[in-house]
Amino acid sequence: MKNGAPWVGDQVRDEATGRTAIITDVQSGRYVLRALHGVCQWTALEAARLTVTEPLPDPYAPTPAPQR
Repeated sequence: MKNGAPWVGDQVRDEATGRTAIITDVQSGRYVLRALHGVCQWTALEAARLTVTEPLPDPYAPTPAPQR
C-alpha cells in the first residue's frame, strides 16, 4: 500500500469483477491487474472497488530477532 491506497505488488480483490489479482501497474489512476493464476489481465478504474487482501511486504520493515 502507498499512502493508504492499493499499490503495485499488493494482492487485491476487485469488487467490480469478483476476482482476486495482483496490481502490476498504475497508469493515470487506472490499476492494471493480473489474475493470481493464469495470464488474464484487466484494468480497474476505481481504487475504491479494490480491497487489499495481502499487501506487499515492506522491505525496510525491521525483522524480529529469532527466538532461542
